[in-house]
Amino acid sequence: MSTLELDIKKFNINGNFSTSIDNKAFEELNRDPFWIAKNFAIQNRKPFQQKIKRLIDFTASLLGLIALSPLFLLIATLIKLDSKGPAVFKQERVGQFGKKFFIYKFRSMEQNAEEKLESLVKYNESNNITMFKLSDDPRITKMGKFIRKYSIDELPQLFNVLMGEMSLVGPRPLPNKLEEYKSWHYLRFAKLPGLTGMWQVCGRSNIKDFDTVVSLDSRYVNDWSILLDLKLLLKTIPVVIYGKNSV
Repeated sequence: MSTLELDIKKFNINGNFSTSIDNKAFEELNRDPFWIAKNFAIQNRKPFQQKIKRLIDFTASLLGLIALSPLFLLIATLIKLDSKGPAVFKQERVGQFGKKFFIYKFRSMEQNAEEKLESLVKYNESNNITMFKLSDDPRITKMGKFIRKYSIDELPQLFNVLMGEMSLVGPRPLPNKLEEYKSWHYLRFAKLPGLTGMWQVCGRSNIKDFDTVVSLDSRYVNDWSILLDLKLLLKTIPVVIYGKNSV
């Protein structure tokens, strides 16, 4: 049993739900699977640090959008010249406590990428349908490979951070496919999804095991503090600059 699983069991959020969880908790879990995240968030409030986190998110995203506006225009133009379709696309994701929102990204795939996904599912290198990973995805455009390598495709999510739907640091926002989620996976929804986080600094696309990705997110939720956020932001810099482990 990993250290993380021990931590989760301590908070009665073990996937097996043995005798450590009471009948009321079972009822709440059956009624609302996001109860795990909500209950954890209530028990682990850090109101002052949360206010600092939101202040940092708002200020940094606003300044970032202003400073990077010329780059946004350049990237959007190059994407349009490289392939047909809009420069930015949106996709529904699940955020904190199960709240759905649209995530914004620079388009790195062909315009009809979603239509082609079904034919590629059998090649998925991840072990879970919730997370699709393919090292040499044929849908990715030439420009798309470049912006993905340096995480430039993620920059429009600064709008999501500004609006309070995301944070600079947090669990990875995954598509709205919860069919394969285990009970303890829902712990990751206790925090706002982030532009960067444990997954990004610990291997990015080299990590294809879904449980490992969620375990990293859960560790972040367990250990969260402003200091941890700052450490992860600093560790993200070399990962982005050198394009480590990108798709």
